[in-house]
Amino acid sequence: MKRLLLALPLLAALSACEQLGIDDPAKTAALKEAEGKAIGSACRHAMRAIEDCYVLNPKAQKAAIYAGWREMDEYMRENKLEGVAPVVPRPGARPAQPAEEVVEKPAEKPAEKAKAH
Repeated sequence: MKRLLLALPLLAALSACEQLGIDDPAKTAALKEAEGKAIGSACRHAMRAIEDCYVLNPKAQKAAIYAGWREMDEYMRENKLEGVAPVVPRPGARPAQPAEEVVEKPAEKPAEKAKAH
């Protein structure tokens, strides 16, 4: 009986591990899964290919990204929603360059050409 009374405060203290900064592995896994799904959903809504999403988020779980991407794809198709153009360029894509202005040089006279050579 004395051991039970001594063990009770110890159990009460250990039940508050989160307050001590000790993470619960199940909660951490659920959080990573939820974050991956959110990333996948956002990628699909931004009209990104799933492969681009993987490259942009290398630390996220690929299975969770795919699940979120697929769920958002189904939702968008059912509700006939259009995606939003992404602001961040795709990996490996060159940034859009403004059209170069064509500046015409005045034609050289035959006499100036001869002097230049």
